[in-house]
Order: sequence, then C-alpha cells, then structure tokens
Amino acid sequence: MRPRPLPIAEVVFNLPLERAFHYTVPPALRERLAPGQRVAAPFGHRELIGVVTKRLGKSAVRELKPIRRVIDPVPLIAQERWALAEWMARYYYCSLGEALAAMVPSALRLRQTPETVSPARPEVVKPGFELTEPQRRAWRVIQGAVSRHEATTLLLHGVTGSGKTELYLLAIEASLAQGRGALCLVPEIAITPQTIDRFRERFGSRVAVWHSRLTGRQRAEAWRSLLSGACDIGIGTRSAVFLPVARLGLVILDEEHDPSYKQQDAPRYHAREVAKARAKRAGALVMLGSATPSIESYQDARGGGSTLLELPERVKGRPLPRVDIIDMRQEMTRGRRAGTFSTRLELALQETVERGQQAMLLLNRRGFARVAQCPACGTVSRCARCSVPLVYHADRRELVCHYCSFHQTPQELCSACRRGYLRFRGLGTERVESELHRLFPAASINRMDADTTRTRQSHRRLYDAVRNRQIGLLVGTQMIAKGFDFPDVTLVGVVSADTALNLPDFRAGERTFSLLAQMAGRAGRGEQAGRVVIQTYCPTHYAIQAAGRHDYEAFFAQEIQMRKRLGLPPWNHLIELTVRAGSCERAQEAAEALSRRLHARLRRQRGSRPMGRGGPGKISVLGPAPHRVHRLRRTYRECLVLKGPDVDAMTSLLRRTLEPGRRFRGVPVTVDVDPV
Repeated sequence: MRPRPLPIAEVVFNLPLERAFHYTVPPALRERLAPGQRVAAPFGHRELIGVVTKRLGKSAVRELKPIRRVIDPVPLIAQERWALAEWMARYYYCSLGEALAAMVPSALRLRQTPETVSPARPEVVKPGFELTEPQRRAWRVIQGAVSRHEATTLLLHGVTGSGKTELYLLAIEASLAQGRGALCLVPEIAITPQTIDRFRERFGSRVAVWHSRLTGRQRAEAWRSLLSGACDIGIGTRSAVFLPVARLGLVILDEEHDPSYKQQDAPRYHAREVAKARAKRAGALVMLGSATPSIESYQDARGGGSTLLELPERVKGRPLPRVDIIDMRQEMTRGRRAGTFSTRLELALQETVERGQQAMLLLNRRGFARVAQCPACGTVSRCARCSVPLVYHADRRELVCHYCSFHQTPQELCSACRRGYLRFRGLGTERVESELHRLFPAASINRMDADTTRTRQSHRRLYDAVRNRQIGLLVGTQMIAKGFDFPDVTLVGVVSADTALNLPDFRAGERTFSLLAQMAGRAGRGEQAGRVVIQTYCPTHYAIQAAGRHDYEAFFAQEIQMRKRLGLPPWNHLIELTVRAGSCERAQEAAEALSRRLHARLRRQRGSRPMGRGGPGKISVLGPAPHRVHRLRRTYRECLVLKGPDVDAMTSLLRRTLEPGRRFRGVPVTVDVDPV
C-alpha cells in the first residue's frame, strides 16, 4: 500500500509578498493545527513565524518542507477578523501576512488554552451627577444606535470639558447590557492612566488594557482575558483596534483627529478606518469623539456619511478659558530680547505660582536646542546618516538624531572652519524647563516628553504627580495636550504656536488648530476660571485666530475651501510612494522611471476605458521629488504621490506596475495609502 500523503497547511508570512506557501503537517501536529494559529516554519535559510490560513489535501508544489512547531494553543484569528485582514490587504496594498501580523503581536505568547468563561460580572457603578441637556440629546441618539445592532458611525463633536467621556461610558454600559463587548481607543500612552482609572471605577475587572509599554506577560494576560470572555472591554492605543473582543458591539475612538492613530510601518493602516471596517463586519457602532474633529470626519458627517452629535458647552456651565494671542514680533520691537517667554506669559506664570495653582506649557519640540551652529561659517551639525540637524540634549550632553538615534558629544570648536565656537539655537522642552527653574526656583517643575517617559511606569508617575498637585508647572510636547483632565490647572501657555504651522504639509493648518484648541482645553476644567496664552509670529493666521476664539466652524469653513480648491482630502485620496536606494542617483533614476511607467499605464487605460468616478481619467501622478527627509539611515528617498477619488483604482494600478515584494527596478518602494 502507498503511504497516505501528509496533510498540507497554507501559511502566510509577515513579508511584502502577496502569496501563500505550502508546508506539510507532521503527524504530531495534525490534531493541534487549525487556521488562525501561528506556526514556525523554514523559509529559505531562516525560520519565520507565519499564520495558517487553511488546511489542504494536496499541493501543486512537489517537495514541501514540514512545519516545525505550533506557537499558539488555539486559533487567535476569528472569522470577523479574517475578513478584516483581507480588507486591509486590499485597501492598504499590503500582503495578507502583513495584515494578520498587525493583528497578533509577534511577542504574544499564550501559555495555556483559553476556555470560554462566564465570570461573575460586577455591578456597573452609576455616575453621581446629572447629564446636561446637550448630553441628554446626544445620549438618546447613541442609545438608539447601540440597540439597533447595525454598523453605523456617530461623530461626537464636543468642546473640551463637555462630557464626552461620560457618554462613552454610558454607551459601553448599554452595549454590555445587550451581551456585547466594547473597545475604546486613545491616541497616547500618556493618557491611558486617566482613562483606565475612569473605566475601572465604572466597570471594575471587566476592563483589559493594551499598549506598547506593557510587559509580555501583561499583554498575554490581556489578550487571554478577552479571548476567553473573562473581560469584555478593551482599552488601549492604536493596535487595540485588533483586540479579540467577543461579540463586538461598540468601538470608540477618543480624540479621533489625532495623527497617532496612523501606523507608520507596514501595514500603514489608520485605526479610524480599520475600526469602521471591523464594525461593518461585526454589526457594531463606531463612536468618534473630538473637540477638533479631523476635516475628513467632519465633512463625512456633514455629507450624511455619519451622524453628527454636538456638545457646545462645558459641564456645570463652566466657561471656556480666555485666550490671549501674543504677537512675538511686537515683543522684539519693544527692545526686548527674543526670549522663551513674553512679558505677559511670564507675568501669568508668576501669578499662577503665587496663587499655588498649576500651569501647563506646550512646546512641541523635545531637547534643549534644535540646532548646533557655528557663528563663523554657519555650518550646522548634522546627522552622519540622515539629512537632518542634530538636536542638543543638555541632560545627556549629546547631540542626537531624532530619526535614527545617532548621537555624539558636541565639540566646542567648529570642525568645518576650526575658528568658531558652536552656539545652540532654537527652543526645546529641556530649555523651557531650565528657564522655568531659573525664574521660579522654589516651584515644583517637571517635563513630559519622549525623553522623560521612556520607562514603563513613567506616564503613570507623572500623571499621579500632577493629579496630586506634587507638580505645579508641567512642560511637555503634544502628549500633554491630549485629553488630560486636571481640575487645578488654571493657566496654559503655548511657547511657540508656529512649530507645526511651518511644516511642508497641507495639514499644517489643521494640526496647528487642533493642537492649540486641545491644549487650551486643559485650562479651567475645575472651579477656577482658566486662561490661555499663545505666543506666535503669525498672529493673523486663520488657524491661530480660530483657536483663540474656540471656533471650530470658522476654521473648518476656510480649511475645507482650500482642500476643495486643490483637490486634497477629503475630496480625493492620496497614496505616497517612497523609492529607497543606497545612492542618490539610483533613487532618482528609479523614481523617474516609475513615474514614466505610471503615466504610460494611465494613458493606455484612458484610451481603453470609460472615465468613471474612480477610473484612470481621475488619477493623477505627482512628482517625483526628494522626500522631506531625503536621507534616512544612509538611504536616499524620492517620493511620488497618486491622487484620485478611488483607492481601489489606484492600488489596482500599482499592482500592475510594481514588481513582487513592492519593488521597482530592483529597489524597494514604500506604499502609504492615505498618508498622514
């Protein structure tokens, strides 16, 4: 008798290859192996972790290698998330293996088989206050949407301090009452302690937490508790959108406008769009909340694609803080040296310290000085690997590249001319903190940025210290502008409102308005009135003027007209293509050749097809041009941009143009759909 053939498993890997691979299943693994489990399998001279997509009876490949071991005790990808992974692979132009790898972190290890449990559910703690009338109106709509079990999207546009979080909690309570789970996403690890505290006060042990600062054991426990049903609420940052919540009924994105929801590595997904796609497949409600909604979300709501709910006033009738816009040009004309703080901001800080109140200062640049420059020849110290200036960090006494982490000790004498002594120019959060210590030596001062929050519990320690009034003056980057609710903060200062405004980005105005409005919202959330001082060299810019009036509608009206005139999102989609090569010449040649090939394909398609809404006649190719960071980690980068109304039409064009592995003429091409 001929031996029975071994069963075959189809496996996909976290590689830019849009195909699956076949392996035999050894006898010892036959009973344990199922689609949705991760396995270790030989791949060339390496061993890789992949996901089993199906079991097969035969294969066209003659000589197959065996799977070496099974990683997971049970399948980690349920049916709903299989469909989501397939959508991600199609929309974001990635492989199925890359999409599945995003859903299950490589470091996740489940040690035992999760069994479905029905734990005793603690009583939901009711809030001890009444909803405002706008909250009640919004809640009636939310309650109806939860009960219908339909895939729909609500945009909750509420000014800072208007009670959006309470409506999130009520929506989760309603979802749980129907036997369905919930997800809540926040943009920053920094605000998870505050969110976790509020959710656990209401829902106790039903809450599982997920973010990148957890240990491997903590992540495994969170995943296991949701997979088994021991927890039915997941809270976390961007990747929490993939958590295995059973019978998902609700997905919340707090601060939905925040760019942190965009993943920067393949697959380059946006959590907001993934949440909508997942909710569509699960019949769940998506709640988007923000005081400064993204232009795309607000336009979608105005056009009927989602339901807009408004919270125009703060709870308990508290007023929005008064905003003073300081023209720093006038500070200089008065004979005052251009320092860190204007006269008015310095005086406001002094009054705040004397009254024993708290203040927060925003500068979206970390480090002590942004540039180390020779005054004799003008040479700027630059990264040896990237085309960017090095940033001076005084606490480390080093010049650091914020892109590749290259660092070196600064030399006093300029290495280029050997005549001038280096001078440090440009403000960073370290210098602001140093200046505060000089002005207010008796005050309790601290800093929150990427440098001070590297350790696992650093966010929690800083949050608790501010909450308990152990810190009087807090300096930070944009992470302090996101959702913090400190009732004793009465003053907010923006050291430079122009940081984002001067970036080469069509979203510069939107980012500036959002950052200023969100930061202003940190002031006056308690019994004391709040005050905001914004320092700028562009006081008449419409984004700064609108933020000073807390007027989102005025900002949106101007911004949407600019976007429409230029055909930018939300009127069109963009796909950014980045060609990478070891030499500048090769990157330029490959980018120019790719541009010619795309133009040629579009011309042929236009001649053979009718020009519908998303057809080739509506697609344009922009570039190539040098990337905004032309050299990164010794690699040169050139960019092209596809613009059109239909993502599927543009990714279809790319699939016919690029070579396997997302390459062109042998060099890799990064594809970023809907770049932020």
